[in-house]
Amino acid sequence: MTTGAASEVVLTDQAAKRIGALLAGEAPGAVFRVSVEGGGCSGFQYQFAISPAPTEEDAVIERDGARVAIDPASMGFLAGAKIDFVDDLMGQSFRVENPNATASCGCGTSFSI
Repeated sequence: MTTGAASEVVLTDQAAKRIGALLAGEAPGAVFRVSVEGGGCSGFQYQFAISPAPTEEDAVIERDGARVAIDPASMGFLAGAKIDFVDDLMGQSFRVENPNATASCGCGTSFSI
């Protein structure tokens, strides 16, 4: 696990609280995984999942009880990004503010570079 690259990704207070709440119901060592995969309406899309534990290659972000794991390939897309959790008229969701994205879709879950 590395933490240097993970310091380039920021969790907001709201995201840390929500992730902490999600992980509270999981087995000890579980992490919230953020990854980037091909697809979506703009070329790439963010994926969010709970994993039992980070892998050796993962970058791990920890804040206020929240543990986020990001694989090395996804970290290249997420460097400098801010992960937020919003609860608005559109519903509840994690949102990524990514300075590497040149365009994104209206739902905020896919982007292009």
